[in-house]
Amino acid sequence: MQRTPDLESRTVPEDHQDLRLWLRLLTCCNLIEGEIRSRLRTEFETTLPRFDLMAQLLRVPGGMKMSELSQHMMVTNGNITGITDQLEKEGLVERVKVASDRRSSLIRLTTKGKRTFKKMAKLHEEWIRSMFGGLSEQTRSALFEALGELKAMTRPKLSGRS
Repeated sequence: MQRTPDLESRTVPEDHQDLRLWLRLLTCCNLIEGEIRSRLRTEFETTLPRFDLMAQLLRVPGGMKMSELSQHMMVTNGNITGITDQLEKEGLVERVKVASDRRSSLIRLTTKGKRTFKKMAKLHEEWIRSMFGGLSEQTRSALFEALGELKAMTRPKLSGRS
């Protein structure tokens, strides 16, 4: 079976190093994300956006408004509504009206949702550990520091854009 070339494999030695670095970083992210998506689908019949939404809610036991969820997940309110509707039908989240604002609801995990998410999160952590486990501690630390520098340099440049 022939593998589909990744983004980085399309580069040539004459391409500047920054482009090659960007495509390597993007390729690694895509490969890791693809593996996580596949495992969530296979093991739990769920999606990464559903997992991410539940992760956000676990951190805020009192619940979050849709707008807060969309900001934290960097997606539209419409996306959050669709995911929330599915999770609510499955009994994993509930909508609770805000007493001070009848138009608003807080979304929070149900007991079943917490239990389900904790099972997923435990395996998710094992998957991440196994994917990075082949790297030495020194390499992981250096990569973490380097990406931190990149994040710090890039964030102010991007924050002014819409």
